[in-house]
Amino acid sequence: MPRAFTPKVITANALLSGDAVWLTPEGRWSTELSHAELLTDEAQATTKLTAAEARASEVVGVYLADARATANGPAPVHFREAFRARGPSNYPHGKQAEAS
Repeated sequence: MPRAFTPKVITANALLSGDAVWLTPEGRWSTELSHAELLTDEAQATTKLTAAEARASEVVGVYLADARATANGPAPVHFREAFRARGPSNYPHGKQAEAS
């Protein structure tokens, strides 16, 4: 029996900067997971994923990641996505430097 579809966001890495990015409802790439579009329909998610994969001049490694709705926008379900959303692990660069 197939698993039920769970909410997802589209994520990738920005081609020039290498930053983790998420696709917004407006079709822009954001470095903030909370700005991402939360996809709850499997067919829509598949269609948007295909379109995002075609944007090879902007991003690499496009995939659907599990997410959950919160009052502040989508949030990660798995550790990997939480880690990517925090920014580079070689502190103090990127988002981690900006937060301190």
